[in-house]
Amino acid sequence: MNLTGKTPSPSQPGRRYLAGITAIGILLLAALGLLAIDRTMKASAIDEAENAADNEAAILAAGLESELDKFSLVPLVLARDPQVQSLMVGDRAQQNGLNQRLEQIAKQSGAAVIYLMNRDGMTLAASNWNRPDSFVGSAYSFRRYFVNAKASGVATEFALGTVSRRPGLYIARRVDAASGTVGVVAIKVEFNPLEASWAKATSGVYVTDADGVILVTSNPAWRFNTTKPIAPGKRDAQQDLRQFGKAKLPRFDPRRSSASTLTPAVIESLQQVPSLNWNLHLLSDTSTSLAAAKANGRLLFLLLLVLTAAIAALAVFGVRRREARAEALVNERTGRLREQLQQANRLATLGQITAGVGHEIRQPVAAIRILAETGERLGERGVHAEAIPNFARITALADRIGTITDELRRFSRRGQREPRDVPLRQVIDGALLLLRDRVTQLDIELSLPPEAALDLIVRGEHVALEQVLINLLQNAFDATGQEGRVYIDIIETGKFRKLSVTDNGCGLTADQRASLFQPFVTTKPEGLGLGLVISQDIMRGLDGDLIEEPVADGTRFTMLIPGA
Repeated sequence: MNLTGKTPSPSQPGRRYLAGITAIGILLLAALGLLAIDRTMKASAIDEAENAADNEAAILAAGLESELDKFSLVPLVLARDPQVQSLMVGDRAQQNGLNQRLEQIAKQSGAAVIYLMNRDGMTLAASNWNRPDSFVGSAYSFRRYFVNAKASGVATEFALGTVSRRPGLYIARRVDAASGTVGVVAIKVEFNPLEASWAKATSGVYVTDADGVILVTSNPAWRFNTTKPIAPGKRDAQQDLRQFGKAKLPRFDPRRSSASTLTPAVIESLQQVPSLNWNLHLLSDTSTSLAAAKANGRLLFLLLLVLTAAIAALAVFGVRRREARAEALVNERTGRLREQLQQANRLATLGQITAGVGHEIRQPVAAIRILAETGERLGERGVHAEAIPNFARITALADRIGTITDELRRFSRRGQREPRDVPLRQVIDGALLLLRDRVTQLDIELSLPPEAALDLIVRGEHVALEQVLINLLQNAFDATGQEGRVYIDIIETGKFRKLSVTDNGCGLTADQRASLFQPFVTTKPEGLGLGLVISQDIMRGLDGDLIEEPVADGTRFTMLIPGA
């Protein structure tokens, strides 16, 4: 007889068995959930790292392309120079003057050496004429860039210097006279500063030619190795020895070579450098991002377990307590968990890395950092209401950075584009967007045309017109300095629209006015003397012109643009 008055529960062992099975099932589901979250977070982190690496590789390739474009202009201009042509045809009186002139151009442009060779490859003048390793008197007819330049007009070759033994890119252009080919002008470009900046900023960068030979690299030990297998008899060992200093090029994979310190979590981004048929390879180490993603995934999993346990507890608690109190507790705990999930989501973004795009956005980036640090300090003190306005300001600054980077990307895009109908307002607005920081820093009083004039339509190419206008505005800012005055005027005359930039600087002397559009003539200590020459060439290519108009005070340059 049961003295307690309670009926025995024969099913209690069965319930314990069911509870054990349920617990095992929950543990298995938890393990599978943790594995799924780890894989998802890892895939997401890799995708983000690949996108960031692709963007960074594009920026590095554009920077390299811009550097090459700058140096390619020098041989082009020198090949057309009358003084250079006179030396090539036998006027030795030009030699001393050209030696000094080439030395000055090399210093201004940053070239390693600039030199002039006659049709037989003998160097007649060089920028290093007064140094022990001078090229003057040396013959380079065996160089491929010399042979190819004579044959096709222009050639490039990346090789070790025969005297300096330093690697560099040789850019050569044929010099033609009335009698035919008279010689070749060449410039050697060394990439030491660029490679040093790559070494500081990235896990690894290297540039390969069409055959896979590493030429420019952040790690000198990688240079002149090949990333592609070499078929027997494909390469000329003697040519490789002359060009690269190695008769046999080693096979190289940066992720497997003992010379590499990269981890297995490395990813590789590829970006083309079309002008030389090169490829830029960016190696990015994702181990930090993967570790952060794993930690965030574990945190998310833990929060989900906490949420699941809280919901289960609240369900049991709701059965034993009144419905109203159970509902209040559910709402309270769910609210806290929601806040934790939001905080975890914010923590997940800490592993992302953002790169800047130039000095045009340094001030907005600095402002964003100050606002973020202020918000963090306010958050630590618990003053969340005062921290909230910082996010709106950060959003506005981010929008400004986006506008600037879009304009920079469009402005730097290479390739010829057909002329089209362009509003002058669009050209002026684009130029001022890129120069806004400098106008503010110099406190320049800038006068713009009336609205009706801004609505005039011209026939041209937007980026080219913007490039010329930026050049003229930069010159005007240099001429006026602090608190100067610059005026932009538009006049409609016949089939042309005259877009003028006038400054209140000291003006031009008669000698300066006579040599304005001559190459390598400049009044700036760091100038190369090609800005106005190139700008005039651009305008004439658009069936217009660039002229200097005399004014009573200051200087005035006018773009003659065909009307639409």
